[in-house]
Amino acid sequence: MSKVILITGASSGIGKALGDFLTIKGFKVYGTSRNSSNYINSNFILLDLDVQNSSSIDLCVEKITKIEGRVDVLINNAGVGITGPLEELPENEIENNFKTNLFGPINIIKKVLPVMRKNKQGLIINVTSVSACVGTPYRSIYSASKAALDLVSETLNMETKPFNINVVTIAPGEFATNIASRRYHALIKKDSVYFSSYSKALKLMNEHVDSGSDPKLIAKLVFKIINTNNPKKKYTVGSFLETVAPYLKLLLPQKLFEYIVMRSY
Repeated sequence: MSKVILITGASSGIGKALGDFLTIKGFKVYGTSRNSSNYINSNFILLDLDVQNSSSIDLCVEKITKIEGRVDVLINNAGVGITGPLEELPENEIENNFKTNLFGPINIIKKVLPVMRKNKQGLIINVTSVSACVGTPYRSIYSASKAALDLVSETLNMETKPFNINVVTIAPGEFATNIASRRYHALIKKDSVYFSSYSKALKLMNEHVDSGSDPKLIAKLVFKIINTNNPKKKYTVGSFLETVAPYLKLLLPQKLFEYIVMRSY
């Protein structure tokens, strides 16, 4: 029997790459988007879901379970980026980022867990970021929301282990997606004390996305995780430097590591 997989944020980027690849591999894939009717050429079923709306979450999960009777794998991929000097980020944008990147996944997990527990098995994959492990200038809120999801996943795995439910995180580096066009970034103000450094950092971040890795690498990793009986709890995927950066942070003196990061930006 093919596993039933629910992927949030599956209309483009990493989520679409996941949905396409896993569908080819024979899984029953349900993807989600806030406006699924805008994407008529999907290779898998695309449903409406707004991760900030609890009623939307309930309707989506209930629709899948009514059809399939289960959800075997939940992939919390939906997320939004945010960049800018912390001092200049509007409070409502900070709140919006946490609602999407942290509270949304939590509420979907809470809805799916009883379904998985009833079927005595399940896998939850939360997509975080290398930025959750290694903070870089002007990504404070994004890093914080993804780091929070990482710790939620770590503790949740201990709580769900008795029910044969594994919780895994994948921390991608920079991948070639359209996330840069959809993220919120604070305006570059010429009279700002951060004007020069933020301008350079934002340009560099955009270039990193444009030259990023193929999202199919993440899809292949997810396929491997799904077919692993006892998966690791954390995976990092990206360039060599991105995958070793979290280890360098632990090994190098703090001031030296900070100096290297600041020089890079």
